[in-house]
Amino acid sequence: MSLIHRGWLPSLRQGFRLQWEPRQDCHVLLYPEGMIKLNASAGQILGLVNGRRSVSAIIERLTANFPGAPGIDEDVLAFLEVAHAQFWIE
Repeated sequence: MSLIHRGWLPSLRQGFRLQWEPRQDCHVLLYPEGMIKLNASAGQILGLVNGRRSVSAIIERLTANFPGAPGIDEDVLAFLEVAHAQFWIE
């Protein structure tokens, strides 16, 4: 059973920062001990995580930005599950 629900308001964990890294040509998640290089989808999702936007709102925004892309809701939920398990978000 997933711990992630559509009403949750995820935020980046304290000490973590998302930014575009031109040298890496991707978004990265920076934290005191290092850096996590993200793929394009992960960067898009985490770019919408702000502690005020619900999981449902994140899914709605991505669905609007990528009309016709199948399975966005499942992909977002699965990624947020991993990000939570890795302690990137709270």
